[in-house]
Amino acid sequence: MRIALGIEYDGTNFSGWQRLKADVSVQGVLEEALSKVADHSVEVSCAGRTDAGVHGRCQVVHFDTEARRDMRGWVLGSCSNLPASVAVLWAQPVPDSFHARYAARSRRYRYRLLNRPVRAALDARYVTWERLPLDAERMHAAAQALLGEHDFSAFRALSCQAAHPRRSVLAVGVRREGEQLFVDIEANAFLHHMVRNIVGSLLPIGRGEQPVEWMAELLAGCDRQVAGPTAPSSGLTFIGPRYEAHWGLPPDVCLPGAGR
Repeated sequence: MRIALGIEYDGTNFSGWQRLKADVSVQGVLEEALSKVADHSVEVSCAGRTDAGVHGRCQVVHFDTEARRDMRGWVLGSCSNLPASVAVLWAQPVPDSFHARYAARSRRYRYRLLNRPVRAALDARYVTWERLPLDAERMHAAAQALLGEHDFSAFRALSCQAAHPRRSVLAVGVRREGEQLFVDIEANAFLHHMVRNIVGSLLPIGRGEQPVEWMAELLAGCDRQVAGPTAPSSGLTFIGPRYEAHWGLPPDVCLPGAGR
């Protein structure tokens, strides 16, 4: 049986999603918990790997098992064996042809900025603090240059192992709610550090240090050294992937209008 899971996690104290020999990873603790429930070794595949310190709102994974458990058992059993910073939200049987990564049609990220003179106390693990005033409308206007398929080399980490730098951004927006700004980006896929590098380039525009047109110039120039610095990982959350309706997954990970 192949089973899909929705996973929520606070990435602050993890080395990232990917299982590593020496460091504690989200994948590592999840596989350990699932293996206890299944009573055999379990390996999972995810929709999109996240870096150290990056959070997950609804990461989707799949795994194969011969163990017979009801879906509630997979959820509760896994949660009882996971650290408090990781939770299984739901479990769903899927066809053997389903793959959490390759079946995903898009992926969504959100970056949270706390924009006030005083640093965060309560939300410090989940936001990035910017004390200088930011103009969300300027940032939103600049971000629209990213829409469509482009070469995103200007926002690609040097360590990125992707086969090519072309990605298609389906939606992007910047909005303010009180003292917080939210940068939302949806794309078919992302390069290593792509969202954090985009945010790092939007910040000088929001502070008025660069014109709105600067983002389009960076994109066209394809030069990572000219673009802004990489924004901290704390403010970034992987909202989750989107799938077609025929997989029968929960609405929060389906394409718009395609919930079960």
